[in-house]
Amino acid sequence: MTLQISKITANIGARVLGVDISRPLGTETAAAVREALNTHKALVFDDVNLDDDTHQAFVRTFGEVTTAHPTVSSIDGAPNVLPVDSERGRAANHWHTDVTFVLNPPQATTLRSITIPPYGGETLIASSAAAYRQLPEPLRQLADTLWAEHTNDYDYAVPDEEIDEQQAAQRAQFTSIKYRTVHPVVRVHPLTGERGLYIGGFAQRIVGLSPSESRRILDLLQTYVTRPENILRHRWSENQLVVFDNRITQHYAIDNYDGRPRRLHRVTLAGDIPVGIEGKESYSIQGDASHYTPVAA
Repeated sequence: MTLQISKITANIGARVLGVDISRPLGTETAAAVREALNTHKALVFDDVNLDDDTHQAFVRTFGEVTTAHPTVSSIDGAPNVLPVDSERGRAANHWHTDVTFVLNPPQATTLRSITIPPYGGETLIASSAAAYRQLPEPLRQLADTLWAEHTNDYDYAVPDEEIDEQQAAQRAQFTSIKYRTVHPVVRVHPLTGERGLYIGGFAQRIVGLSPSESRRILDLLQTYVTRPENILRHRWSENQLVVFDNRITQHYAIDNYDGRPRRLHRVTLAGDIPVGIEGKESYSIQGDASHYTPVAA
């Protein structure tokens, strides 16, 4: 079969046909898939026929994989596979880029459908590159100069008194190692040179500003990321794999399936240290993530 790439929306997303990703990819095919991800930011593969081992093998085509998460446990016997499971709670139902609280977050995230609810449970993926292009010039010039502190230890949207014991235990596990890392608000993609807004739910404070000032600016910039025209709304089917470029997207798991079973398996590709428009790298304030991920070249 011939590799076919078909756009899903104007600003983000493409469906990939004509490749069996359960088998090793040839050099040209792997390069074509990587180029498609660079261009479209998110890719959908149907009827993938993967298990945890072949899922990881596909990701390793493009580099080293991370372990499942810096603080959250993996699937038994598969230290690189994170279960994204409704039974574990719905911590992902906020806009975020994966694991930006560490120095070198994953460069790409892959999600494979295991159990799909009969309705709802979509994943939203937004292009932060499109968001940056849409900024008015004065706002773009401001964003270019800003750096933000990302952390996994922040004030959650759900107050403490509204969470049960299981949710409290999950929150405690998530923050069992506290991370604080400063990243550029505008990140330069190392392969394409595109600029994207590198913010999301773990970005809690603009360096040099108060928390309240920071929140106003971050919320303003975030409105551009989450414009409807910048979002791919992916409705899951059985045996699908979705890949998105974690360096230039955000995502959100919608809690709209009445607590029905929903389970995905996640494998992430080790990333590089983000770089701002002046060539300065991100820097860590607190927390060592070397047990979680190598630094990609």
